[in-house]
Amino acid sequence: MSNASLNRIKGCFFVLLGSLVLWNAGTANLQAANRHVVLITIDGFPASLFWNTNTPIPRLRQLAAEGVAGEGMLPINPTVTWPNHTAIDTGVRADRHGVLFNGILKRGLPGEPVKVDPYVDKVELVAVPTLYDLLKEKGFRTASIDWPCTRNAATIDLDFPDTPDNVKYTSPAFRRELVARGILADETDASFDALSGPGRDEAWTQAACYAIRQYKPQFLQLHLLNTDSTHHRYGPGTPASLTALALADTKVGQVLDALKSAGIHRRTSVLVVSDHGFAAATNLLNPNVLLRRAGLLEADAKGKILKAKVQVIPEGGSGFVYLTDPATQAEDLKKVRELFQKQEGIAEIVEPSQYAQYGFPSVQTNPGMGDLVVGAQDGYGISGSAAGDEVVVPIKGNVSIGYHGYLATNPKMKALFIASGQGIKRGEKIGMVKNIDIAPTIAHLLKQPMPDTDGKILFEILNSEK
Repeated sequence: MSNASLNRIKGCFFVLLGSLVLWNAGTANLQAANRHVVLITIDGFPASLFWNTNTPIPRLRQLAAEGVAGEGMLPINPTVTWPNHTAIDTGVRADRHGVLFNGILKRGLPGEPVKVDPYVDKVELVAVPTLYDLLKEKGFRTASIDWPCTRNAATIDLDFPDTPDNVKYTSPAFRRELVARGILADETDASFDALSGPGRDEAWTQAACYAIRQYKPQFLQLHLLNTDSTHHRYGPGTPASLTALALADTKVGQVLDALKSAGIHRRTSVLVVSDHGFAAATNLLNPNVLLRRAGLLEADAKGKILKAKVQVIPEGGSGFVYLTDPATQAEDLKKVRELFQKQEGIAEIVEPSQYAQYGFPSVQTNPGMGDLVVGAQDGYGISGSAAGDEVVVPIKGNVSIGYHGYLATNPKMKALFIASGQGIKRGEKIGMVKNIDIAPTIAHLLKQPMPDTDGKILFEILNSEK
């Protein structure tokens, strides 16, 4: 046989092989296009309250009975809303995604106080690709309602972000549609901010339901927030807590009903999770008062910090300690350790050498990271106040009872995990999962790879179609 004939045969073979590859890729893309995932977070829903039979959540219990319920879900450090929503969306811990607060920590000049700025775009906050970035790149329709760290995200088609002035930063055409349908009163944040916590959750839920019925996005994420504020004020497991959880349950039910009315419920995987758990406290620890009394910071009569060589930014059940003056940093650090090691209410001091094991970044890789982290004892919350003379005060009156932000090893920080629908096993109960497993699992459900995550695909919740 001549070389020309061999080359023609080889050419035909590679054309055929290429056609098969394209056909398989096209089939996979078509299958993915016919799949949908809805991810709902109920802020501050402890796993323990799902398993408490007194919690009135019939739609969630039905969803779990038809799918998979986990014993709980492990959050990342810090156990705070924006960092954990970002872990859910990226599959990596804070040492990689970079989000440490509900905003971004900004340092000033030496001796100036530090502050957390929530007025930040997604591109400034999140250091790694997100799930919705990956999906949008592959041509999927994406929607995000009240989700943290999404302000001005270019890869979300319909965005109503969790940010100050969130109506202002809602996708303009989507915002006008929400007003036209009466979901928003107008296009101003003033009218939206006037709503109660339950009223805002209702608006966000209605926005998600409208997006589902009108646009049928392949991926939609929705964050419900009222439970968090209720648990802060009254504590988890109280009558107010159970009422807020019952209300959140109805919001989940509205989304499930919207999937049915849109005709896509049989092709949709639904995951309902929370970002962190909650704990009740009886005492409030004011480390900045201790620092003020030691001459390490200055505050006015109302407790506003004016200058600070050392300052604690509270995360609820923990505090990030910042040494702001390089000239005296070594001396200040020694003094701080001495003060905190014998202070009532502090359970542990996390040193920079321990950051990696807690999933924290180093100060060198993330200047927003504290120079130390203090963890509160059970029953104590940490405040940022520098007012008054008492370092520890009993919680009473209008002071919040509920706190999160404790180190993730605290069992009270365990979060909710439920998965149901397309591709999910039925009637299963599993042990603990990690929130960094959510993004790679959703990507897999939509037949997309998500490489380079700290988490893994939760094959144990998937049916035989892997």
